[in-house]
Amino acid sequence: MNTITKTNFNFPNQKSVYRGKVREVYNINDDLLVMVATDRLSAFDVVMPKGIPYKGQILNQIATKFMQLTQDIVPNWLVATPDPNVTVGHLCEPFKVEMVIRGYLSGHAAREYALGKRILCGVEMPEGLKENDKFPMPIITPTTKADMGVHDEDISREAILSSGIVSEEDYLVLEKYTRALYQRGTEIAASRGLILVDTKYEFGKTKDGVIVLIDEIHTPDSSRYFYAEGYQERQDAGEEQKQLSKEFVRRWLIENNFQGKEGQTIPNMTDEYIDSVSQRYIELFENILGEQFEKADISNIQERIEKNVMEYLKNR
Repeated sequence: MNTITKTNFNFPNQKSVYRGKVREVYNINDDLLVMVATDRLSAFDVVMPKGIPYKGQILNQIATKFMQLTQDIVPNWLVATPDPNVTVGHLCEPFKVEMVIRGYLSGHAAREYALGKRILCGVEMPEGLKENDKFPMPIITPTTKADMGVHDEDISREAILSSGIVSEEDYLVLEKYTRALYQRGTEIAASRGLILVDTKYEFGKTKDGVIVLIDEIHTPDSSRYFYAEGYQERQDAGEEQKQLSKEFVRRWLIENNFQGKEGQTIPNMTDEYIDSVSQRYIELFENILGEQFEKADISNIQERIEKNVMEYLKNR
């Protein structure tokens, strides 16, 4: 199936292009950013060799919806969505940290805990927890914001402030927004029969000095969800949780001896496996948003995106 894994557009007044792990961001006249969500799949900070059909559309539309559902508590960068794979937003200076918040001992935190570690990013994790147990209170465990091909690194609040990556004044705002967004996300997830286990947020500052939410929010790439029904029963029985997140890809890679470490080879993803991942992302979309996914025309994705963005820029 057709996928979009790389773009090379030349929009009017284009100044530069930034290529992230999944998104490609075009600077328009140092005023707007045109962010294209590709179908690239990233795990363990490594981009897989094949794209996943409709993944970019799914991430873009979930993020757009949640930007709209949280704009009353946190200002965001969103201006328009001229194409299913594209968001246009205000140019911002991104903070060089990702704000990760965890309500449960899962994923990276669980892997660190299993190694005997009880401090994560300067935050203490209680003794006696099992994987996927709920923390007494959500914990914020930031990471550095790495360039493509480089691993994000855990970092403590103290290290962020002492190194001057973020000022204390700004960091207090980031913490406040992170907790408020997670609370809203938790409430929305609960209304869909889901648990928002953990997630990450990215923030930037506008030319006017306003801190805003940027990039994505509450997508299966940036968040982990469990099904609420049967959660406690599965915990009590020591069973794995039913997940709605990219964790199923990470687990498949781990089972195939890949965790992004030096010398490891990315396992072959067959067409059948790629189709199953695509179907899983569609399932994620429909459960997270509670609405049916409508597939965009992917006969020529590049042409479609270019046409829609050019038309938007011309008429704005």
